[in-house]
Amino acid sequence: MPLFKIIPTLKVMLKEKSLNAIVCQLIPTLAVVAFTFGLSANAEEMKLPKKMTWTAYNLGTTGYNQSVAIGKVLKDHYGVTLRVIPGKNDISRLLPLKKGKVQFSANGAATFFASEGVFQFADAKWGPMPVQMVMMSNGKNNQALAVAGDSGIKTLADLKGKRVPWVRGAPALNINTQALLACGGLTWDDVVRVDYPGYSAMWNGIVNGQIDTAFAATVSGPTRKLEASPQGIFWPPVPHDDKACWQRLTAVGPHFTPHIATRGAGISEENPHEGATYPYPTLITLAKQDAAVVASLAKVIHTHFDEFKNADPGSIGWAMESQDFAWVVPFHRGAVNYFKSIGVWNDTFEIHNEKMLSRQAVLATAWKKMKKHPKLEYRAIWMKHRKEALLAAGFDPIWEQ
Repeated sequence: MPLFKIIPTLKVMLKEKSLNAIVCQLIPTLAVVAFTFGLSANAEEMKLPKKMTWTAYNLGTTGYNQSVAIGKVLKDHYGVTLRVIPGKNDISRLLPLKKGKVQFSANGAATFFASEGVFQFADAKWGPMPVQMVMMSNGKNNQALAVAGDSGIKTLADLKGKRVPWVRGAPALNINTQALLACGGLTWDDVVRVDYPGYSAMWNGIVNGQIDTAFAATVSGPTRKLEASPQGIFWPPVPHDDKACWQRLTAVGPHFTPHIATRGAGISEENPHEGATYPYPTLITLAKQDAAVVASLAKVIHTHFDEFKNADPGSIGWAMESQDFAWVVPFHRGAVNYFKSIGVWNDTFEIHNEKMLSRQAVLATAWKKMKKHPKLEYRAIWMKHRKEALLAAGFDPIWEQ
């Protein structure tokens, strides 16, 4: 009830009822007013749209679950309705962002590949995207290849000749798999490639015995199906002291870092996994997104962290102390503004971020010169042109083919 209506009502009640009766009758109304006023005050302090849409991984994945948990915070405190659209692969998650149909995406390693304009993003319809970070989750899990516990596979090298999935439209899943195979001294030529249409289909495939391995965050929901099956689950290690393994792995996937996981299917403090990881999910947007909105969203995730940190096994990774401010994709200026305001951003991070922004600018300029080339030869020409532009600017191309 608006305040201008409450005051006349109160005057009438004063004539007819005792003070206790008045208070009892007004408590529900005043509570609603206070709640509404609180939401309005929060909304005014933060610049957030009333409705927000993100893309994320499939239903049941850790990326989807964490997005929904953050959505509850947005609704409870700011009256913002968040719709999370599940996407079965990288293309279906990033295409709505590219077309402006969603404002943000809770994505994976494809954030890096899209920024670089490689793999599926080397296509004439894509090119390097100006994707930038809001925040990321760096939890107590790893990003790894799983096998059935009774398969007899103990090392990544043991995957030679085995059935390995390739998910269409998902360069992140495929390159991550390729990077981990490289640790074991293997390439796609050393395994039997089995194609799948999406992440969930791939995990159904390993549970059903159609393939011998599958990639995932160790805390991802579908991994529990294999853990609960008669086969059980096992994660071959990525030995941290094996320099040759890591040299081969990071040559394919420079976004990986060594990490000991203590959370996941078949993983615990007592049974840790020596492996590799990277931030997942990464909450991203485009460079053109309103800086005030990005800053507000970063503040929401930071200040309400305790309310959603237990919503999913990987949610703990959103803690401010878990942020990697020197990752392979730059942070949005709005996020940087917020990090500076709370004193967690320093000159080293600033220099690195400016370098990553400069790299995106070099790629964008190089892409503009591609319009004259025939689409049939686009990918090969772009990768050559990309390499030349990055080398000329003093950057490592990383991928040349």
